Amino acid sequence: MIQNNVLLDKTVNFSVRIVRSCQYLVKEKKEDIMSRQLLRSGTSIGANAHEAVYGSSRQDFISKLHISLKEASETEYWIILLTKTEYLTSTQSKSLLKDCTEIKKILISTLNKAKKAET
Repeated sequence: MIQNNVLLDKTVNFSVRIVRSCQYLVKEKKEDIMSRQLLRSGTSIGANAHEAVYGSSRQDFISKLHISLKEASETEYWIILLTKTEYLTSTQSKSLLKDCTEIKKILISTLNKAKKAET
């Protein structure tokens, strides 16, 4: 259902960036609490997108992608908060937010197509 696995590729690459960002936050900035939240939500986007591919039904597929979209929104929140509390620089934040926004757009587009096909 996901053409050329663009979403899957982007979510894996984003997850790698999130893991590395969290390692930086813990090691260099000594930030433990928000980085764990970022790690959980940021890697959950891809985990749910990958799970959606093997959904037992179209509705299961849609449900998993909705979860991915919610996790992407939460990830944005943690990136913004980490920036406002000066754990992430503006440059780091902009780059992560750009990738997260791209993933959200793909998720929304894929969800819209899946819902149209359902009717």
